[in-house]
Amino acid sequence: MNIATIPSKIFSFLKEVRLEMKKVNWPSRQETTKYTIIIIGVCVAVAVYLGGLDFLFTTLIEKFILLK
Repeated sequence: MNIATIPSKIFSFLKEVRLEMKKVNWPSRQETTKYTIIIIGVCVAVAVYLGGLDFLFTTLIEKFILLK
């Protein structure tokens, strides 16, 4: 690799990136908000589910296995 060609390769890469970014189908603000709310809701639901299982198993272990 020749060091003298690195700047031209970087410039070429950035030019191609710019062209590809113009082809991207960006979601609207409304779609982005909707999908963000869905993702946060799913994360909260999974956290509550796993937290509930953790609490249940911890309680069972303390009462039946460790006999506190």
